[in-house]
This record gives sequence, C-alpha cells and structure tokens, in this order.
Amino acid sequence: MLKLLNTISGDKAIWAVVALLALFSFLPVYSSSSNLVYVVGNGTTMGHLVKHALLLFLGFGIIYGVHKIPTHFFKGLSLIAMPVVLMLLVLTLAQGTSSGGTNASRWIRLPLVGLGFQPSNLAAVVLMIYVARYLTKIKDKVITFSESILPLWIPVFLTIVLILPANFSTAAIIFSMVLMLCFLGGYPIKYLLGIIGTGVAFLAIFILTAKAAPDLFPNRVDTWMSRIDNFANPEDTEADYQIEKAKIAIATGGVFGKGAGKSVQKNFLPQSSSDFIYAIIVEEYGLVGGFVLMFFYLLLLFRIIVVANGSTTIFGKLLVLGVGLPIVFQALINMAVAVELFPVTGQNLPLVSMGGTSSWMICLAIGIILSVSNKDTEIEESVSDDIDETNPLEILSGQL
Repeated sequence: MLKLLNTISGDKAIWAVVALLALFSFLPVYSSSSNLVYVVGNGTTMGHLVKHALLLFLGFGIIYGVHKIPTHFFKGLSLIAMPVVLMLLVLTLAQGTSSGGTNASRWIRLPLVGLGFQPSNLAAVVLMIYVARYLTKIKDKVITFSESILPLWIPVFLTIVLILPANFSTAAIIFSMVLMLCFLGGYPIKYLLGIIGTGVAFLAIFILTAKAAPDLFPNRVDTWMSRIDNFANPEDTEADYQIEKAKIAIATGGVFGKGAGKSVQKNFLPQSSSDFIYAIIVEEYGLVGGFVLMFFYLLLLFRIIVVANGSTTIFGKLLVLGVGLPIVFQALINMAVAVELFPVTGQNLPLVSMGGTSSWMICLAIGIILSVSNKDTEIEESVSDDIDETNPLEILSGQL
C-alpha cells in the first residue's frame, strides 16, 4: 500500500478533496438506499453500499491510471474517441424511448457486467478535450467563422443533437461549457454570439417539431418542458412532489441535522440516493454539513484554477478548465435543484450520489486534471504542437 501511495503524483489537494468526498459518500448512500430497498423493493442496503464501493474503487483505479498518461496524449486520443462517441450516441438514441419500463434513449447496457452506461457522460469529457485541442491549435491564428465550422462546431452540434432528445439538461450543460471554454480560449465573441443564436433557433425548431410530430423520433420534450413549467408555476405533479419533500428534508434538518441515518424524508423522496441526495445530507447533517460539503466543491474549483494557472502549456490550461469546471458546475446545479433555485434536471452530485458508470466519467476527468498537475507528464507546447495529427502513429504515441 505504501509503495502504491508513493507512486501517486499530481496535485495533493485534489487527491485529498476527491478522497474525502468519496469516503463521506458512504454515509448518505447507505442511509438513503433504504428508499430503494423498502419503498421500491430493490435489493438490500448493504448490497447497494457494496456496489457503490466497487464503483468508487474502480473509479479511483481510473484516476490513478489516467493521471499517469502524458498530457499531450489526450490531443490525439480525442480525435480517435470523437467518432466512437458519436457512434455510441447514435446507437443509444436508436434504442427507442423505453425498454423494460425505463428510459432507454439515455442508456446502453455494458456486456458481461450488466451495468447501464450513459454515453452522454463520456461524450461530455471527450468533447471538452477535443475543443481544448482545437483552441490550442488556433491560438496564434486569425480564424474566420467559416474555417471553424467543420473542425469545431460540426462535432459540437452533432454531439448535442444526439443527446438533446433524451437529456436536455446534459445537452444544455455541455453546450454552456463549450461556449465558456471557447470564450476562455480566445475564440471571437462575435462568433460565439452567432453560435448562441443558432443554438436557440435550433432548440425552438426541435421543440416545435417534437410537438407537431411526437412520434417522429424518440424524445422527452414533454418531460423537461413540464419541469420548467412546474418550476415557474408549481402544480401538483411528481416533480413538485420531489421538490416539496426535498424542502421538508432541508427545513427539518436545522443547523446541525438529525444525525447520520436518521432522515425521515428518505422514505418518501424519490431519487433520494442520487438526484436529491443533497437534501438528505442536509436533513441528517444540517446546514453545517451542507455548507461543509459545498466548501469542498468550491475548494476543488479553487485547485482546478490553480492547476490550470500553473500549467506550462496552453492545451494543459484549457484541458483542466474544460473537464474540471463541469464537475463543480454539476454539483452546484444539483444543490440548486434541491433548494428549488433550479428546475429538476436529473443531475447527480459528483462523487457523492449513488451512481453507475457516470461516476467513472467524473473520475476520468479528475485523472486528466491530475495528469496536467503532474509535471512529469506535461511536455512543452512547442514539442506537442509538432505532432502530425494526420499520422496515426504520432497521434497514439506523441513525441517523447
């Protein structure tokens, strides 16, 4: 064990924050999983805890393996991964709206292990790496909008178009993060405004088409539009029921909470172990626990900015911001939903919620951040820029 710990490199504060969040997650996951056991009738609390532990164990294996990869390798890997991701998204969407009573247009089933996997989570990470690579490539050039359509915006819009019908919130987050990264990467603001206008126009056309011909393609337009409507005008719906129970949990938690495992609302609140786990945390650990948890996510944000600022390459800076900021953004959205500052989105709490393979994608992003923070894996930009991205051998190996 000591030998393994000695091989860990990169930003120690990020390692510590991630480890603390993961360790803390066992308490609320074990407590809130009783809803799945006694209300839904799914498994046992110990079984869910063991599954959560196994997923986190494998996730930390991903972090360890990825943080040893030289940073410049991710440039070439993103070029290879983008077509694969797009094919996975097409395959997932082609499954239809439902399978076995569940929404199948988000998931594919991994063979052998039988776990559900959301390609949109992988697509979000891969796309941010791809965009960071492109922005690095044009950093010293004067780019016209027409020149960036094919290499940049076509992959972005294809990804979003394939995710949007089944998962509006994820598509919106990805689009927002891409725009933010392009802004930070120096992409002309006037072009970004045009992209925003195009995105809004496309969304309007998509909604009108889905409403006019609901059977034309699988979509969940009615679901997420009803969530937005319910947020603006609360009604007696399932989404409103979830929010009301979440607010009751937060209100009854008080300052110091009821204590670990003593939540009452976990027995009534759907998705208490995933989307609404923050409400259960506040009920059991109070406002103190809720603010401490928020502090750790903000500390993670601070260290992400520190790592980006300390990177010796433009690609490293953009890469860290591209894959790191969405983690904190997702956490803040999850908390905002629990206190009704945001419509219900279905976004879980990174590293804390009981999740499937989505937690692995968070670990993948963290591993990439740690790779950049590990100076042994980051080479000078002038060297990595010499890689011929049309040569498959150089894409895979880089120049060592």
